Amino acid sequence: MTEGANLTEVKGRSAAVTMRAGSESSIRRVLLALLRDRLPLFGITVVIVLVAVAILAPVIAPQNPYDLAQLNIMDGRLPPGSRGANGMLYLLGTDDQGRDLLSAILYGLRTSLLVGLSSAAIAVVIGTSLGLLGAYVGGWVDSLLMRIVDIQLSFPAILIALILLAVLGQGVDKIILALVVTQWAYYARTVRGSALVVRRRTFIEAARSMALPDRRILFSHILPNCLAPLIVVVTMRVAYAIMLEATLSFLGIGLPITKPSLGLLIANGYEFMLSGDYWISFFPGLALLLLIVAINLIGDSLRDILNPRQGE
Repeated sequence: MTEGANLTEVKGRSAAVTMRAGSESSIRRVLLALLRDRLPLFGITVVIVLVAVAILAPVIAPQNPYDLAQLNIMDGRLPPGSRGANGMLYLLGTDDQGRDLLSAILYGLRTSLLVGLSSAAIAVVIGTSLGLLGAYVGGWVDSLLMRIVDIQLSFPAILIALILLAVLGQGVDKIILALVVTQWAYYARTVRGSALVVRRRTFIEAARSMALPDRRILFSHILPNCLAPLIVVVTMRVAYAIMLEATLSFLGIGLPITKPSLGLLIANGYEFMLSGDYWISFFPGLALLLLIVAINLIGDSLRDILNPRQGE
């Protein structure tokens, strides 16, 4: 009995070591593959640049577009390259309130990235935990969780977000909550499907025979083997969360007008599109498009790299 227990423990430790070594080599392989291809490299570069300028917006922006003391209504709707009454150069022009569009876009990127990344992070934690729980426990717990997921995914995400924001009202915390509610089900279903496959593997049986705690088995043995599809879904859903926030703000039910957002900037210039003042909506829309396309390029490349059937 003692020799059998020792043998099982050795097998379990060997499986854990092998799994860690495989994870490190997989991460290195993914990074090399991303940097080798031009499209994901372009996407990574764009995302890094946009995140950097968003973080440094208070430092590099020519103007605080939401400080009323810095605005001059007489500078409203100036075309790109114009100078204001105080001699300030507006590279991308101004909106109808005299705000520098370049500064407004930099501040809007901060809000869009904050909302998208925060909601995705919270939804990942909730969805991953529930997906692992359902796959590991099984039975009525798994059935109940998956039926809730099925019901939620049967409704359009924007409809759920509209209902929640109509009840909760406007605000950054409200829209983050709405995006979490609309996203967690995608992560739960993805992790649950992968965890059901991993749960039947030999090293999981070895870990159970060693009487390891369930939490350690879940987060140290099962979860690392579910990361590949989860990373792809996270990348795609972050882009979708940013787009959904912009859509809700464009409709006027997302963020209040006192908060910078790319969706609000696009909405502010929408009524002037036909009058020739295209830049008020065009440049914020271009920044939003560039951010979403860059994230999707990374997600598409990760999906191709991490697809185990790619070579078939």
